[in-house]
Amino acid sequence: MVEGKLGKYARSVSIIGIGATPFCNIDEDPDMKGLTEGEFFGHAALMAMEDAGLEPRDVDYFYHGSANPKFFNFAATPNMQVAEWFGMRGKGSVHHSEACCSGYVGLEEAVKDVASGAHDIVLTGCVEMACGLPVMGKPAHIRRTITTEDVIPDLEAIMDRAYTRALGGGHIGQDDWMDLYRDEYGLTETQIDDVLNTMSYHGRRAAALNPLAMLRTPFEEIAKQYGFDDPMEYLRSPFNPKTTQYLRVTGNAPSADGAACVIVCPTEMASKFKQKPIEVLGIGASCLELMQPHNEMEITKEAARQVYETTGLTPEDIDLLLVNDFVLCSQLLAAEEVGYLPKGEGWKWVMEGRTAFDGDRPINPHGGRTSYGHAYGASGMADVYEAVLQLRGQAGSHQVKNQPKTAMLRGFGGGQNCRIPILRTVD
Repeated sequence: MVEGKLGKYARSVSIIGIGATPFCNIDEDPDMKGLTEGEFFGHAALMAMEDAGLEPRDVDYFYHGSANPKFFNFAATPNMQVAEWFGMRGKGSVHHSEACCSGYVGLEEAVKDVASGAHDIVLTGCVEMACGLPVMGKPAHIRRTITTEDVIPDLEAIMDRAYTRALGGGHIGQDDWMDLYRDEYGLTETQIDDVLNTMSYHGRRAAALNPLAMLRTPFEEIAKQYGFDDPMEYLRSPFNPKTTQYLRVTGNAPSADGAACVIVCPTEMASKFKQKPIEVLGIGASCLELMQPHNEMEITKEAARQVYETTGLTPEDIDLLLVNDFVLCSQLLAAEEVGYLPKGEGWKWVMEGRTAFDGDRPINPHGGRTSYGHAYGASGMADVYEAVLQLRGQAGSHQVKNQPKTAMLRGFGGGQNCRIPILRTVD
């Protein structure tokens, strides 16, 4: 593996506007039912503009991301198909697709654009309608139920054709990193089960307080429906069965429909807009195929190294971490790999409640993928939305206990892509 080099931006860039839709299943949400992908993206884009105090005419350029636009929306170059929904028809734009890392890459591209001086005000957003599929020959708002038979070939497409396509992209292969952790630090399967269930529990506590989250029913209520007084007893029970060696149903992210957008500009301009600017200090990047099962660990380590070296920060400077944990075990594993939790000891911090949204080392205060929901390409941008909300102190009932100044995001997706941004409030 070849190490990358990350330089400093030619000019500082800050986030000045954010917008996001709820993550939901549109067929089950009366407020969202019948909306199209363009309307989802447009809603988030207009929210971001309003948040910043901007009009569409003020935005110079936009980036549009989704994990798989042809599969989920039967669209090629979808950036051109959505622009009219938020007043940017005719302005420059580009579409990109990096599976579940698309949101983080979208932030990276917009920041580099502004840092280069090419544009001053850039909107970047991602959208995915992952709960259904388009019906050929019908208008975009008419969709059908997605099936396992639909999904399996699509998951195979994210793998290298020569050696690993047969492995697919399912969750069974994601157990490997946890296997390595178990062997290295001597945990039992029961201990791992308790750690993952505790992460599920605290994620749901946060999501229950978050109006944008998909799964908001507290596990206390669900446990009572099944005859349990203790939610942890329910989480360990056959009513929450294992789907892999380690992961239970609650450790797998539910697919969602959703969109999120942010707007960036030069930091020197940022103070004239409505909100407290959030500076993007740097974004580490590393990509590897999944031919070797430990590559997620390697690219996480490499992207973190880059952004720490470029910014001059250390793990001790990070107040808040967001992890794209569509496979729940990656929340713990990535948090240790970037130094936010101590190696081999992070699981104890989880069990003590320290990584909960109201703990002293919070991770995923929006609920995480397994409760907030997973709108694939849009998930990373929703993480950026949440990080900015927390850094501004505007998260309301799920605001972290100690007001954060610096946040890190570990973006991962598709078995190939990793991006690690560090964001900080502008003094």
